[in-house]
Amino acid sequence: MASSFSSSMRGGRGRKFKSEINVVPYIDVMLVLLIIFMVMPSANDPSVVDLPSAERSTKPPSDYVQVVIKPNGALSIGVKGKGEEAPETAPNRDALVRKLRTIHTDHPDYPVLIAGDKESKYDDVIQLISEAKKMGINRVGLSTK
Repeated sequence: MASSFSSSMRGGRGRKFKSEINVVPYIDVMLVLLIIFMVMPSANDPSVVDLPSAERSTKPPSDYVQVVIKPNGALSIGVKGKGEEAPETAPNRDALVRKLRTIHTDHPDYPVLIAGDKESKYDDVIQLISEAKKMGINRVGLSTK
């Protein structure tokens, strides 16, 4: 009896542990996440700027320079009104400021309206307002819904 007890303690006929990882649940989770990330971007239209809401204080001017700041940092600038120009995209803020400077020399009396998306950085909007003021543009406004 003592011999059967000692052999079972030593693991003579004991269980063998498997040292494998079951990856099926991980694959299932990854497929679900992949489907979610594939469906989500189709719901957002990147060309739409989601402006913040506010009460309208005054009627916007008929002719103005519009600067658009999208949440991903994309910038565009164009003239709206009589001498309407198609909006041009700018690769960075310096290029946008140069374009704003040339538009301002062509149309010195046009105000600047900045259309910043709700999700765009506050710093980007403030920097553009500051650059416009440095150029001598006194009428700078924010576009809202």
